[in-house]
Amino acid sequence: MIKLIKSTFFNETDTKKRLVSFISDAEMLSFGPQCDEFEKRFAKWQGRKYCVFVNSGSSANLAIIQALLNLGRINKGDKVGVSTLTWSTNVMPLIELGLQVIPIDVEIDTLNVSSNQLRKVLKQEKVKMVFLTNLLGFCDDIDMIRSICVDENIILIEDNCESLGTVYKGEKLGNFGLASTFSFYVGHHMSTIEGGAICTDDEDIADMLNLVRAHGWDRNLAEEQQKKIRSKHNVNSSFYSRYTFYDLGYNLRPTEINGFIGNTQVPYLDEIVETRKNTFLEIAEKIYSQTDRFYPVRYDHIDLISNFAFPVVCRTKEIRDELVEKCNGILELRPIVGGDMTKQPFFAKYEKGSFLKDSNAGMIHDQGLYFGNNPELTADEKQQIIAIFTQ
Repeated sequence: MIKLIKSTFFNETDTKKRLVSFISDAEMLSFGPQCDEFEKRFAKWQGRKYCVFVNSGSSANLAIIQALLNLGRINKGDKVGVSTLTWSTNVMPLIELGLQVIPIDVEIDTLNVSSNQLRKVLKQEKVKMVFLTNLLGFCDDIDMIRSICVDENIILIEDNCESLGTVYKGEKLGNFGLASTFSFYVGHHMSTIEGGAICTDDEDIADMLNLVRAHGWDRNLAEEQQKKIRSKHNVNSSFYSRYTFYDLGYNLRPTEINGFIGNTQVPYLDEIVETRKNTFLEIAEKIYSQTDRFYPVRYDHIDLISNFAFPVVCRTKEIRDELVEKCNGILELRPIVGGDMTKQPFFAKYEKGSFLKDSNAGMIHDQGLYFGNNPELTADEKQQIIAIFTQ
């Protein structure tokens, strides 16, 4: 069986040896200097001023929404446009925190929201924020989406959990919006076993995320920021300052183990991205030429595609079902991410009336699948995959 991912980490043997040594020698394993160092290193690699490390990509989504609510950038009851083809925990925090979810359809050839699809929604709805998913390493015309959001005074947030390293028009995905979220779960581009992050250039958002991540207290703020918030709230006692809760928060902290692993993996990121790109181009050229069986996938507008997994959208459900049977026990297949969120039971329960009819996302949900693109695929495995989808 060719699995979605083969190893827990890139260069796993060496990483595990270093991890064992670290755990044996570490004075502390709760949030500490390794996590701080990882935030600096990842922010630098991504090209943003601030990185806030959390315990999962899903927590990253929850944290950025809560931070924006705490800051008054958005308010309960506001309408938020979301990519319909996405993962559940892009949508669930919006519902949980009292926001109205407005589904935005995707394009079949990019699997992502386009400026055209966004404009269609904006003709009908006045949205305060767009939570855009950069799906599977792809994007559509995200530069135009950003321009629309600027013109319409709409906050743009990117979920970049599946597109780490992809470059569009000279800019990394994850750097087009006010903030972006990342996942370091096993199977993603970079693994810290469990882990996630939010990146932004906005200092106020970064400070609020530090509060949201840890109960609403200020322990992870810089000293200058601690003084400001304590002065604002007239907190003068050092005895109480460490247990003063300034705003709504959770416990979303990663551990020093996660931070240490992240620090071992960041130096491999460029190699990971390059390998995924090369593997994608080698296989995609063969598979996506089968346009009589599959809808074409467009990626020639992307400078560097750091592909997460290979999506295949079949012309019919019958073709999809044949492939699922053909791959049984040979190649691990999954639906395309979480599929059309409006088809999921939780969405029907809480968001009545928000369904899209005859949508591209719905068709992809019914007729799509994906298989893994990982840096450890062998030449024989690549040829085996190509044969499955071209014969």
